[in-house]
Amino acid sequence: MHIEVGVLADLGHAALCRAGMKDTDARLSAEVLVLADSWGIFTHGIKNLPGYLRRIDAGGIRRDGQPRVIAEGPAWAIVDGAQSLGMVGSVFAMDLALAKARSAGFGYVGLGNSCHFGAAGCYAVRAAHDGMLGWAMANDTPTVTAPGARGAVLGSNPFAFAAPVEGEDPLLLDFATSTVAGGKLFAAAAEGRKVPEGWVVDDAGRPTTDPSVWPKAGALTPMAGHKGYGIALMIEVLSAVVTQGPAMAEVLSWSFADPSLPTGHSAAFLAMNVRAMPGGEALGRRLAEMARRIRALPKAPEGGRILLPGEREWAFRKRALREGLELPGDVAHAVDRLRERCGIQP
Repeated sequence: MHIEVGVLADLGHAALCRAGMKDTDARLSAEVLVLADSWGIFTHGIKNLPGYLRRIDAGGIRRDGQPRVIAEGPAWAIVDGAQSLGMVGSVFAMDLALAKARSAGFGYVGLGNSCHFGAAGCYAVRAAHDGMLGWAMANDTPTVTAPGARGAVLGSNPFAFAAPVEGEDPLLLDFATSTVAGGKLFAAAAEGRKVPEGWVVDDAGRPTTDPSVWPKAGALTPMAGHKGYGIALMIEVLSAVVTQGPAMAEVLSWSFADPSLPTGHSAAFLAMNVRAMPGGEALGRRLAEMARRIRALPKAPEGGRILLPGEREWAFRKRALREGLELPGDVAHAVDRLRERCGIQP
């Protein structure tokens, strides 16, 4: 399916409005989802909207949920997401972290009582666009094993970091702490493809290339073994433990759990206002010089260009805005379902 980026966002907006969300929240949420699609991260974009709508219809996500601050200090805040759609609470929390950083130099905002928030980079990049450093992360229902464990221990707890680069698109690092995001296994299973060994283990903890064993059995592997496990645990602390929210197996799956129940996801958002520090105004310029030096380094044979984190995604987005998106089959199917829901002809 070929579709323009703006048309895809309009469709998501229309579907959320039809589900009863207010116009501004629906538009914001659709734009966050389509931003991920425009980066080529189709596993975290509009494909997930039918699943969110199912939870909205059943009551697990509140269509009228409005996040609110329940405790705060000069450089921190705790936000109750009010069971709102993950994008609504996450943008609220990230923007609050930015406001804290403008006044205090640094801001931490923990978000509880939320749901799946999509691609973490969509929030971290808001800081980079404001000239700051930004971090975004969240916990999830356990799907990833740990060294020495047989089953799932933690979620694939995503992490993102963004920084402004003068004259260029922001530096953008966005990854799941599993070897790959679970959405890639869903996509492979839907297309009947095998996955590389090392992505998933079966219910006995043995490596397998069959993506269909998960999530009913087995677990994803942590990226870089014990290192990924440790990073995921750090994210669990910053997002769930600090906010006193559900942790580990207390978090429900937004895809498979009873859609009438809140999932209990938590997230954390941090912003650093480097401009408030001595020489901080040079941050973007220094990062641009760092990028130039990295690209000028000797290349491996047939290595091509040395890319910075996010460079591939920004190039994909520019092409998508210019030429439109070619949606994979599973995403196209989700778009067809949204069209049917909204009564829109292809």
